[in-house]
Amino acid sequence: MNQTALVIIKSMGIGDLVILKSNIDAISKSINKKVVVLAQANTRASEILKFDPHVQEVIDLDKKGFFKIIKKIKSRNFNQSYIYSDSLRLYLISKFSGIKNNFQYRFFSKRKKNFFRTAKEFTEKTLNSKIDHESKIFWDKNEIENVKKKFNISNKTKNIVCGISASGPTKRWDVKNYIKLFENLNSKFACKFFIAAGPKDEDLVMEIMSSSSIKDKCISFSNMTIAETIPIISACQNFIGNDTGWAQISAALNLKSLIIFCDSPSEAYGVWRNNIKIIVPEGLQICQHNTRGKDKISFDEVLKKSIELIS
Repeated sequence: MNQTALVIIKSMGIGDLVILKSNIDAISKSINKKVVVLAQANTRASEILKFDPHVQEVIDLDKKGFFKIIKKIKSRNFNQSYIYSDSLRLYLISKFSGIKNNFQYRFFSKRKKNFFRTAKEFTEKTLNSKIDHESKIFWDKNEIENVKKKFNISNKTKNIVCGISASGPTKRWDVKNYIKLFENLNSKFACKFFIAAGPKDEDLVMEIMSSSSIKDKCISFSNMTIAETIPIISACQNFIGNDTGWAQISAALNLKSLIIFCDSPSEAYGVWRNNIKIIVPEGLQICQHNTRGKDKISFDEVLKKSIELIS
């Protein structure tokens, strides 16, 4: 079946893609067909959308190569595109690819705007209908059951995905705080901690694994692909950690999530789903870029809200 709609996501973050996915779903439902998604490889869209019933295919959006991208999509004969960006370049790529109906943000209009709300308003205006903004990730049930057996995940323990990493040091609550938090939680509940960190975070993982009190309770994601971790996350009940792609994936898989905001916009990344609770630096109502508040996160507040979350 020929596909008619191309959805273009410019944002390069995993978390951005996950949050924007509700818009992909809404477009697919509105035309009653699966859509094709054009997104940067860094978003891991091909893995995250692997089992998505609204997505036919994911095409990599190259950072450079204007005509290379046109060549990728022109032969597919899309008749409409939805561009989640104010980029003139992406608009011209759509036009030169022969796409007749192109819907996009107003050029040069995104600066300092909340990307989650901007996308929602754009989709609702374009489709002329309200959308369910609580994005969901879909996965194969057999894979989820298999990882439950492999990692002995059951209701006998509190299975917690722990987002200790982040895209930069100012966004990370100190790993020593997480070790202390895990020790406290494990003293109150039988816990299993799944350490959500990538290959570049091996030093953080090693610090946790060097802690004699909790290392036997921890399993690291650092040598796994995103596709390998998603069924594991699906089998867990809770997420506690920094604002990162792992947090948004966990929330979209319906885990009860506690997200710590140190230096990123809580109004964009912490309010898009009802199963998310947030913590911001002491004395603030919201967190923004350049808040630099990781040393003002109250350990007692994190512990209290973590206990409430998993109880």
